[in-house]
Amino acid sequence: MGASANLSLVKDILRQRCPSCRMGNIFHYSIFRGFPRMHERCPVCDLKFEREPGYFLGAMYVSYALGLVIIALIAALLWAVTGWWITKDTIWAVVLFLPLAPTVTLFARVLWIYLDQIVDPERRR
Repeated sequence: MGASANLSLVKDILRQRCPSCRMGNIFHYSIFRGFPRMHERCPVCDLKFEREPGYFLGAMYVSYALGLVIIALIAALLWAVTGWWITKDTIWAVVLFLPLAPTVTLFARVLWIYLDQIVDPERRR
């Protein structure tokens, strides 16, 4: 994959586009604007986003990993700026992360759908 293809992939993930056609939206509106409902299928290519019951269990692990990375970055930034004990920094990092948790959870779903389509692509109907 070239650099432009990688950049295009990252843009489509951030814009929450269908991994198959890259034109349809996964959510009714952007996850960065609130708590949108998810389309059952891609409005353009009809790709089914939730393949089976419990499909997004893997997205919980992705969300957990993203949350840990974000909390660690916030804690490191707080530690560098304030010089507090790392325990106090970590507690404040968790508190500062809490408003971001719903968006990170929905974004993990997008990442999970893309990962699943790379590993086991579903053919369009």
